[in-house]
Amino acid sequence: MQDLTPMLLLAAALFAAKPAAALELPAPAVLQASLAAKAQTIEVLEPHLSGGQRRVRYLGYPAPQLLDHLLGLRWREDAEQEIELRALDGFVSRIPVARFLTHAAFLVVARADGAAFQVDNQLQNEKAVALAPYYLVWDNLRSSELQAEGGALWPYQVAQISLRPSSRAALLPGQMAKRWATQAAWVQKYCLSCHQVNGYGGDKMPLNLAQRARELDAAAWQRQLLSPTSLKPGSSMPALPDSFSPASRASVAAQLHDYLKALPLAP
Repeated sequence: MQDLTPMLLLAAALFAAKPAAALELPAPAVLQASLAAKAQTIEVLEPHLSGGQRRVRYLGYPAPQLLDHLLGLRWREDAEQEIELRALDGFVSRIPVARFLTHAAFLVVARADGAAFQVDNQLQNEKAVALAPYYLVWDNLRSSELQAEGGALWPYQVAQISLRPSSRAALLPGQMAKRWATQAAWVQKYCLSCHQVNGYGGDKMPLNLAQRARELDAAAWQRQLLSPTSLKPGSSMPALPDSFSPASRASVAAQLHDYLKALPLAP
């Protein structure tokens, strides 16, 4: 008889992880007035541009200051909780609290030089993409680690924010963490802002990756993750970041395929 324990644990985790009430972010001018603080200048290496080598200066507010103001101090109580940021187009970024306590982040609202508040997202074949109302940036000039990971956790057009429980139970039901913790973290970082796993993830392109992995063979899956435009010219889906070596990118893609196929499908 099939062991239903992993599926039951997954269903319970997904039920517990249903979206909490999201807070609509006020307009930047309203927020500034309520904070009684001026926006600060933060200079970053913009990861959405080719190679992430162009320095851009933005105006914004330290993320911890805003989170204290919007969510209260409770967001700091558990480092495994996640801050969920929802964009206007359905893009969802869920970032562990621990990251905000380790690296300097800012919610920015304008370019410091007065240029248009937009970016050419070259990895997604998009030009002059509006960043308003808010854009989360990280002080990557001080961190080679942040530079290497690219723009996966740099959501723009952020309009809602909420505090959520850890996604670990939903992505690693049962005893899966012993084998698949690294692969689950990759899926969350690189895939679930747009896609979903068993109903968990973003709304921009909400296909179920656990099901999709079962539909594609290893070769087709590799092409999908390493060169999505080769399958669909002009696709806005970014490939796995080139901060991985070519061999590592292929290995990561294969491990993601194996993990998603091992993940029980929600009943």
